[in-house]
Order: sequence, then structure tokens, then C-alpha cells
Amino acid sequence: MKKKTIDIFENAPVPKAVLSNIIPSIISMIMVLLYNLADTFFIGKTRNAYMVAAVSVATPVFLLFMAVGMLFGIGGTSMISRMLGEGEEKKAKQTSAFCFWTGLTIGIVAMVAIWLMVEPICHLVGASEDTIEYASQYLNIVAAGIPFLIISNAFSNIIRSEGRAKTAMTGMIVGNMINIVLDPIMILGLGWNVAGAAAATVISNVFSAVFYLIHLLSKRSMLSIHPKDYRARNRIATGVMAIGIPASLNSILMSVSNILINNVMTQFGDMAVAGLGVAMKVNMIVVMLLLGLGAGIQPLLGYCFGARNRKRYVAVLKFSLGLAICLSLCMTVICYAGAGTLVKAFLDNEDAFEYGMAFSRIYILSGPVLGILFVMANAIQSTGAAVPSLILSISRQGILYMPILFVFSHIFDSARMIAMAQPVTDYLSVTLAVILFVNTYKKYFKDSMDEDVRQV
Repeated sequence: MKKKTIDIFENAPVPKAVLSNIIPSIISMIMVLLYNLADTFFIGKTRNAYMVAAVSVATPVFLLFMAVGMLFGIGGTSMISRMLGEGEEKKAKQTSAFCFWTGLTIGIVAMVAIWLMVEPICHLVGASEDTIEYASQYLNIVAAGIPFLIISNAFSNIIRSEGRAKTAMTGMIVGNMINIVLDPIMILGLGWNVAGAAAATVISNVFSAVFYLIHLLSKRSMLSIHPKDYRARNRIATGVMAIGIPASLNSILMSVSNILINNVMTQFGDMAVAGLGVAMKVNMIVVMLLLGLGAGIQPLLGYCFGARNRKRYVAVLKFSLGLAICLSLCMTVICYAGAGTLVKAFLDNEDAFEYGMAFSRIYILSGPVLGILFVMANAIQSTGAAVPSLILSISRQGILYMPILFVFSHIFDSARMIAMAQPVTDYLSVTLAVILFVNTYKKYFKDSMDEDVRQV
């Protein structure tokens, strides 16, 4: 008998099915956005631009381990939603247990590694002599929360695969609200500055992870984290990794590309680095909302694919694309017009503000097409198509962005022109995403398409 939580995947009208999945996902991403903005906002209130630059430099390391959570989260969601669509509930339980214990182990190893090598890591990601102390302090504390960060990021996705979008959203809200509340207390009230921002981040991830653990151990969940259900064989590990690695590679390469552009921008001074960091936060307003939309529809598409329901799959995709384009255009206009106000909220230094304002308006040029990119990416992942997912994931921030950044940094002497590498890359990535999806759709739904032709 079908679980009630799965019923919406199979029987609800398409608009209701899509909205019931993407609204909690988008709200979760808004909370992640506020969580990411809070540190920079309250650090900015110290009126120390070097602290802002230090947090900006350290952020790619933090994002790297969020990507590990995404590896298990997106890979696990794709696998579990397809297993549930095929009626393989036992294998779904084994997959969730695999994601939990493997992710936790990686988190513990990473935590120890950062504690042992914190200063070399900070130098590697672009910290200067003026920011190294702040960056090291921030990373030392944040490292303690990495195991919890990986678990919370993984299961905020995985829990949606069993139809529990609201539970996934609540877990994100719990953690992020705690961070937002603690930031002003610890950064400004107690005067802990970057250490306060890091401590608030750790505590928030602990609470979020514990919330998900309580749900997974309850009778409400169809999933499992019990050690007896842990399986890596029977194509579980390979199934998760086949989609999880391409999905996480995008975030990993985003961290690497952030490190590269931070190092490029150091030639223009720490204020350029601070301005770039704030511009990326402003751009995140659009990116996170559209990521939420894409991530929200992935379990629904995965279920339709697993059930071989081609008609519903296409209907969900078309409705989601329309929403994504509308949201992309609206948020682009809002963020472009409000760039000055947004940047001013983070930076008081005049030079840093000028850089931040210019970079924000350059980065937001990608806004109109990002919705298409993220919907296409999740549609490809929902089919379990490993190779197209891998190609797309390593393209946007890797094989497309890095060469373009290299060329721009050697051709142009202007920081603003170098920043243009990102929107140029994004438009090329959207074109690639559409091509890859069309090819994937034709290949993976070939049997269904042939049957439709025969009926005609």
C-alpha cells in the first residue's frame, strides 16, 4: 500500500504537486540565505573590513563541506525517490543509512584535518597577512561543526524524497533561526567578532542535525539510519555517488573558483576581496531561491521517472520551467535596482562599497537564465543519468569558468571586467544544460516515446 506521504507525487494535480514541494524547499533556501548573510552582515557592523574579507576568504572552505552534504543529499534523494517509485522500500532504507554513516565519517576526518592544517589552508584560499589571524580563528571553530553540517545538508534533501518536504524545511528553519539569533549576541553583544560568527554557525548546525535525527528515529519516517541497515553494495554506493558526485562537484568547483577569483582579486587589494565577497552574497539571493525551486522538483521528477510516468514528468517539468523563468526575471530586477542598499548593509568602507556595488550588478546579469539552468540540472539528476550530470556539474564552475577567468585575468587590468567571467560562463552553461537535457530525455525515455509512436 502506498504511503500517504508519497500520494502527492503520484496523484495530486501538477501545480499542487510542484508547489507543495518547491515552497518548503524555497523557504529552506531563504533560511540558508539569511543564515549566510547574517555572518557577513553582523561582522560588517564591527566596521572592520578586514574581518569581512577574512570571512569571505574562509567561506569557500565551508562551502566545500556543504558540498559533501550535497553529495549524499542529492545522490541519496535521486536514488531513494526512484526506489520508492519502483516500490523498493527496503533499498531506500539501506540507502539513507549509507548516506548517514558515510557522511558522518567524512565529517569527522575533515574536522581533524582542518585543526591540524588551519593556517596553510587559510593561505591557500587567499588570506593575506592582514586577514590570516581572523580567517584561522573562524575556520578553527567552524571545523567543530563539520560533521553536523554534512548531516544537516544531506538530510534536508533526503527527507524530501519520502514526501516530507515540510519536515525538511522545518529542520533548516530551526538551525538557521538559531544562527540568526545568536549572531548579533555573539558577534556584537559579547564582542567575539569572527569567533562569535563561527560559534553561532556550529551551534545552528548541531540543532539542525539533531532535528533530522529525531525525525529519522521516529515512526513517522520511512527511512533509516540504523547501523544494521547500512549497505554499500547492491549498487547503493555507486547509485548515490553516480548522481551525488556530479551534483556536489558543482559546489566543490564553486569553492575552488571562489578561491581562484579571491586570489586574482588580491592584486587589487583586500577591499576588492571584501567587495567581491559581499557581491557574491547579494547574488546568492537569486541563486538560492532558484536552487530551492530546482531541488524541490527533483524528488517529484525522480518518482515520476521511477514509475515510468512520462506524461506527468513532462507536465511537472513544463510547469516548473515557467515558474523558474518568472522568478528569475523578478529577482534580477529587484536585486539590480536594490544593489546599492544591499551592499551598504554590509560595507561602510567607501572603497569596498564601490567594488561591492560594481561586482553585484555584474554578477546579477546571470539572473534571467539561472532558473532554466537549475531546473535542467535537477531534471537530469532525477533520471539517474550520471554522465550528463557530471558534464554539467564540472562545466559551470570548472571547465567553462576557470578558462574564462584565466583569459579575462590576463586580458583585462580591470577588476570589473574580470568579474564578468561569471555571467559569461552562466549563459554558456544554460545552453549546455538544455542540450544535455534534450539528449538525456530522448535516451532515458526512449521506450516510452517508442510506445507513444506505435499508438499513434
